[in-house]
Amino acid sequence: MLTPEEWSVLALSVSVAGRAVLVGLPVALAVGWTMARTRFPGRTLVDAVLHSSLFLPPVVVGLVLILLFGADAPIGKALASVGIRLIFTANGAALAAGVMAFPLMLRACRQAIESVDARLDDVAASLGAGFWDRMFSVTLPLAAPGLIAAAVIGFAAALGEFGAVITFAANIPGETQTLALAIYAALQQPGGEAIALRLAGISFTVAIAALLLSEALLAYGRKRAGA
Repeated sequence: MLTPEEWSVLALSVSVAGRAVLVGLPVALAVGWTMARTRFPGRTLVDAVLHSSLFLPPVVVGLVLILLFGADAPIGKALASVGIRLIFTANGAALAAGVMAFPLMLRACRQAIESVDARLDDVAASLGAGFWDRMFSVTLPLAAPGLIAAAVIGFAAALGEFGAVITFAANIPGETQTLALAIYAALQQPGGEAIALRLAGISFTVAIAALLLSEALLAYGRKRAGA
C-alpha cells in the first residue's frame, strides 16, 4: 500500500510525463511529417539539431533551458509578464522532460509516417482530397500504431528523466519531485535505501503498466489499420 507521500510523487510523475507527451507529441508529429515527406537544403543539419538532446548531457539541456526560460532570460521574462513561470515549477519539469523525450518521439513519428506509402496520399489527392482530409483519412490512421509507440516511448523517457529536470526545475517535494528525483533524495538520507527501493518498485510497476497498455493499443491500432 502506498503512503500519501508516495501517491503524491507518483501522481506528479505521471502528470509531468503526461504533459510532456501531450505537448511534445503533436510537435514531433508535425516535424516528423515534414522530415519524412519534404526535402529542403540543410535538412541533414536540421535533423542533427533536432536529435541533439540525445547526445548532450541532460545537465547541459537543463542549463540551456535556464538560459532561455530562467527568471532573467528573455523568454522567461516575456512569459513572466503574462503570469507564466516555468523554472522551479511542475510545468518546467514537464518542459525539461519533454525536451529530453522529444528526439525519441520525433524518430518514432517520422518512421511511422515513412511506413505509409506516399502513393496512397497521391491517389487521394488526385481524387480531390485536401491536405487535412488526406492527413486524417489516410496518413494518420495507417501510421497510428507507430504514433502510439511514439507516445509510449516519450512517456517512458519523460517519466524517468533526471538530469534536465533537476537542473531546470530543482528537486522540490510536492512541486517538482518526480519518482526519479525522489529516489535520488532518498539515497541521500542515511538508511534511505529501503525508501529508494520502494520508489524504484513503483517506477518499475508504472513502466510495466505503460508497456502493457502500449501493446494493447498497438494491437488495436494494427487491427484498425488492417480493417
